[in-house]
Amino acid sequence: METAERFRAAVEKRELAALEELFTEDIRFYSPVKFTPFEGRPMVLGLFGVLLRIFEDFRYLGSLAGTVETTGDGAEAPSVVLPFRVTVNGREIHGIDLLQFDEAGLIKEFTVMVRPQSAVHALGEAVLAGLVADGLVPGA
Repeated sequence: METAERFRAAVEKRELAALEELFTEDIRFYSPVKFTPFEGRPMVLGLFGVLLRIFEDFRYLGSLAGTVETTGDGAEAPSVVLPFRVTVNGREIHGIDLLQFDEAGLIKEFTVMVRPQSAVHALGEAVLAGLVADGLVPGA
C-alpha cells in the first residue's frame, strides 16, 4: 500500500504536514487511552502533532497487509498493521497501528493498541497534557 509507506515515512521523519493528504476528511482515530474516537482530519492532525513531540526513539518494525471487516456487515477494507516501539516519559511501549483505507486509498480509520498497561497510562497522561497545551481539549 503506497499510502501506508508514505504514512510510515512521514511519521519516522516527523513530517506532520505530509500526513494531511493521507487522511480522509472524516478520519476516525481509535486511541488506547480514550473510549470514543478522535474524529476529523483537523483533530487527528492535532493529535499527531502532540504524538510526534512526545515520542522518543520511535521506530516501526515492519508491516502486515490484508483486509479487516469494518462495518459489521461482512464488508472488508484494505488494511495494514505497523508494529512499533517507542519511549514516552521513560516508559518503553510496544504497539501496533492498524490503518484502514477507503476506496481512494486514504486512511479512513486508525486504531492503536499498546502494551504494557503502565505504558498505556504514561502515554495517556502525556497525550492529554499535550492536547491541553495545544488547546485541542479543555483542561481539567
